[in-house]
Amino acid sequence: MDYLTIRNLTRFFGGLAAVIDLDMRVDQGQLFGLIGPNGAGKSTVLNMIGGTIRPSQGEIVFNGNDVTNLAPHMKAKRGIARVFQDNLLFNSFTAFDNVLAGFHMQVKFNFSGIFMNTRSNRSHQKELKRKALEILEFLGIEQYKDEPAVNLPHGIQRLLALAVALAARPTLLLLDEPVTGMNAVETEAMLNAIRLLREEKGLTCIIIEHNLKAVMGLCDRIAVLNFGIKIAEGIPAEIVRNPQVMEAYLGKDEDAA
Repeated sequence: MDYLTIRNLTRFFGGLAAVIDLDMRVDQGQLFGLIGPNGAGKSTVLNMIGGTIRPSQGEIVFNGNDVTNLAPHMKAKRGIARVFQDNLLFNSFTAFDNVLAGFHMQVKFNFSGIFMNTRSNRSHQKELKRKALEILEFLGIEQYKDEPAVNLPHGIQRLLALAVALAARPTLLLLDEPVTGMNAVETEAMLNAIRLLREEKGLTCIIIEHNLKAVMGLCDRIAVLNFGIKIAEGIPAEIVRNPQVMEAYLGKDEDAA
């Protein structure tokens, strides 16, 4: 069974086609890159997979189930989580409490248990706290657990946003420019974290990234969009040699004959 299969995915905004007849398959455990120039349609694809935008046509099949038109919270229940380009954090919360909030957004509350502070509720809260600390430790940022998110360096905020997404217990992570705005040290920390998520947790990732060196060194397979159309797909070594990809990024040399 294919893990994620996208067929004829298309999205129109008014009369403008942002994505046109996209076919794409992502295998379980794969780090899959989605690249292209600005305005190529990459974020629109991620939005459709994550559920924040519904396709105009086409289908998205995840783990054998058609999830094309499911809302984001329903896709999250099936194991799809998103890390947005902007850090969506509770700035006044500590790093630890941000991850706890990520857990609470995924569970159904027993309000009577919370109000009465029952033993089962206390046990459940203790378990969530243990798991939150475990996630912070896995990503190597447990030393920031008591620091308000607003005070954290940009690179740590990005890792914290990843930690919050992991609280949803995903099997598929959608990463929108995970290393944007990072210095070399922060970039390497994020790339190592993504590798560990695959190697130790078995997660599958679809990654949008403008840092071509990072994505070429990280991903198993890459698809390239230009003006909403997939112009290439293959392993990194094939993509860097593809003439259509070079033209999309660098422009056509009008003097060449």
